[in-house]
Amino acid sequence: MTEKRKVTINGETFEVELEPVGDSWKATVEGETFHIEVEGETATTSKRKRTGKKRAKSGVVSSSIPGKIITVEVEVGQEVKEGEVILILEAMKMQNEVAAPITGVVTEVNCQAGVNIESNFPLVVIEPNTDDEEQDN
Repeated sequence: MTEKRKVTINGETFEVELEPVGDSWKATVEGETFHIEVEGETATTSKRKRTGKKRAKSGVVSSSIPGKIITVEVEVGQEVKEGEVILILEAMKMQNEVAAPITGVVTEVNCQAGVNIESNFPLVVIEPNTDDEEQDN
């Protein structure tokens, strides 16, 4: 599989096509082809390997941009399902439904309707439902 990269050499930028060939690379720059070997690395080990594991989702809900809370649809102690609307946030003159990222129980509600919030402020915290996780395994 050929991959294109930009490389700067002595202040001059070139577009390079890289293709793995065994333990080395075939690099093509401006129509000219070179054979490259990188010390301590092979063409097959240079790419990041995926582990296949899914990232654990966080139960902390925050906004990536500042806005105004229009409604809060949940309260502490309430069970919510992943994808359920938990609040409506107005940002950049648009109302956005904010959904629960995980299934669980609401443990904190740090906002109320009508309040302006800053970005990255934890609005709602959801504790994962451990009973569901045990049943899945």
